[in-house]
Amino acid sequence: MASPLKVCIVGSGNWGSAIARIIGNNAMSLQRFATTVKMWVFEENINGRKLTDIINTEHENIKYLPGYKLPENVVAVPKLRDAADGADLLVFVVPHQFIRNLCDEMVGCVPTKARGITLIKGIDESPEGLKLISDIIREKMGIDVSVLMGANIANEVAAEKFCETTIGSRILENGLLFKELLQTPNFRITVVDDADTVELCGALKNIVAVGAGFCDGLRCGDNTKAAVIRLGLMEMIAFAKIFSKNGSVSTATFLESCGVADLITTCYGGRNRRVAEAFSKTGKSIEQLEKEILNGQKLQGPATAAEVYHILKQKGLVDKFPLFTAVYQICFEGRPVQEMISCLQSHPEHM
Repeated sequence: MASPLKVCIVGSGNWGSAIARIIGNNAMSLQRFATTVKMWVFEENINGRKLTDIINTEHENIKYLPGYKLPENVVAVPKLRDAADGADLLVFVVPHQFIRNLCDEMVGCVPTKARGITLIKGIDESPEGLKLISDIIREKMGIDVSVLMGANIANEVAAEKFCETTIGSRILENGLLFKELLQTPNFRITVVDDADTVELCGALKNIVAVGAGFCDGLRCGDNTKAAVIRLGLMEMIAFAKIFSKNGSVSTATFLESCGVADLITTCYGGRNRRVAEAFSKTGKSIEQLEKEILNGQKLQGPATAAEVYHILKQKGLVDKFPLFTAVYQICFEGRPVQEMISCLQSHPEHM
């Protein structure tokens, strides 16, 4: 029998810690996976104690997922190369701004037969245009990479409330392997082959959630918010079709958990919505609110809006995406948040 597959989780924030609960428990009960799961933790001092020491003795990430115990076989490791060394399966779950440097650091310590899955919601803007996070990992590390995106607010997943998610995988066998590692009775997984669309959904819905938060702050009401969600979905589909590398975007993918379900939960319950609502009520900057509200977590929506806007501008397509554009201009160019709705009154969907 082949030796059990070693798993490394790259990241240990709110979502990383929630997913570590699932992986740790499954690794303990399934013979296919090595029992010990290494989790790379960016070292921080919490009241004079190292976060890795706290996790390894108390089995809880008291900063990013307080109140939920981690399985004892999940071991926090402060040095990335030590955590990733010899791993067969890599689960990437860090803010998207950090992925390039982390991949560079891991080169040479991970075998090319290793397989990865990214839970990172964001895209990268490079001189040649749009770059998916999975592409960056693939190019830098030379491994196959699947993606997991869905309506998965981390604290609810940690509390083992029922939800669904979507794995997108170019190689079906790898998608099914990660499904085995991650599925539980309350975390149900569908595997699809339209991996790029799955990943784009995960990034773009955060921009729409910022728009939904602006609506909440302005007290626009439920009809307006529903319109923002629908128009946002139409812009997500249009963007995916324009920027798909292989030209094949299945509209059915948007009906999976990674599409409409993740969009709904993020527009009602996510951190992007929460900060955007506070932004429109208080007039404080996004950076300031991120510090005040998120306890060290990173906001993905405004950063993704900026990357998308620059790509659209480069291609002369800004006018076709009024919602994405409005979110960018309100966050970064001082456009009054009150103009959010007027931006949508002449949406291409209504012409």
